[in-house]
Amino acid sequence: MATLITGASAGLGAGFARAFAAKGHDLILTARRGDRLEILATELRATGVRVDIFAADLADPAAPATLLANVAAAGLSVDTLVNNAGFGMNGAVADLDSAQQLGMVDLNCRALVALSRGVLPAMVAAGQGGILNIASTAAFQPGPWMSVYYATKAFVLSFSEALHEEVKDQGVRVVALCPGPTRTEFADVAGMGDSALFQRFASDPETVVADGLKALAANDAVKVSGTMNAVAAGMIRLTPRGIARRVSGSLQKTRK
Repeated sequence: MATLITGASAGLGAGFARAFAAKGHDLILTARRGDRLEILATELRATGVRVDIFAADLADPAAPATLLANVAAAGLSVDTLVNNAGFGMNGAVADLDSAQQLGMVDLNCRALVALSRGVLPAMVAAGQGGILNIASTAAFQPGPWMSVYYATKAFVLSFSEALHEEVKDQGVRVVALCPGPTRTEFADVAGMGDSALFQRFASDPETVVADGLKALAANDAVKVSGTMNAVAAGMIRLTPRGIARRVSGSLQKTRK
């Protein structure tokens, strides 16, 4: 049995890989960049765990099924899935590239559902297993100027909470981890790594990873990483939607 981690070549994905390896878990790592996966795999194999890598672009709708087929063909089984792969883009919907925005939906949502569905039957049959889906504090409100990204994370949160309820009595744990801004490559890809707001409030990835592992062990349906983030997420649920979207949009503009 092994832990499958998507988006494992950098950032939170690599952090989760190191954390699970430290606990003695064998690993199945996937990301687009096979060269970086191989470097990480070499590092982690030195700790004594088995590490299998499968380079894949999960934004391709066919990729999740192909990945799971390759995992099965290698004689591997998944007892923990970390759906970490994802990206964001900063800008107006009308201005951003259409194909990239649709690819964001495919990666952040479609691939996550496909992989979750792919591993669930075996977990339910075994009466054990875990799925950790990386959502975001963006999931709690609409986000003008990052509209598609915020919407995908709202999907991840809703899907994860519902799935948690479906399988909690069958021995399978499902958790939505909701970090705020985190110091990873994500910010640079999204075009907001240089913003003062991000630099001031971003969390360390190690803290987010630790919160995710604790939440998965406790089977918390939702875990917001960071005290300030948890307070803000709680407050936004009590805020009228019109105010929430205007505040969110104003923050996004300062990140541009």
